[in-house]
Amino acid sequence: MLEYLVNLLAERFNTDVEVGPRIPIELFQINELRKQYLSTSILQAIRDLRRRDRRVSLAIADVDLYVPPLNFVFGEADPANGVAVISLARLRRIVHGSQNDRVLLLERAGKEAVHELGHVFHLEHCIQPRCVMFFSNSVADTDFKKNEFCDDCRSMLTFHASSGKS
Repeated sequence: MLEYLVNLLAERFNTDVEVGPRIPIELFQINELRKQYLSTSILQAIRDLRRRDRRVSLAIADVDLYVPPLNFVFGEADPANGVAVISLARLRRIVHGSQNDRVLLLERAGKEAVHELGHVFHLEHCIQPRCVMFFSNSVADTDFKKNEFCDDCRSMLTFHASSGKS
């Protein structure tokens, strides 16, 4: 999983990517009633723990995430602090009766990682359903979109990169 994501993110964002240390789950805020973790607490933890020489950090969690008022999220980003998190929990869900397919999980995780890092680089949700920046309200939405930026989002990403925005 990590090797796939490192290679995909390096390609999509044209940068070096490295894997950081594991962060203990106890640092994150769980809602016991919902049995979900508050994604914002994970963003705070990675912001506080990351190396200062890193401009951007992405956490990969294998727990169910939420952020009020939503029932769940596949991920969340904090562009001001250069941090993002994705969750594998709901991406593991079986679709159309297929078995838990590792390739499908890798594809889904890649799309959500690129999507959340797109937000870190100040991209908004896109209206084009095949663009990786399209909002996924369900796993079916994630499956439908590509793991690439549409031309408009790619040009905005290039603009932000060249303007020095992080």
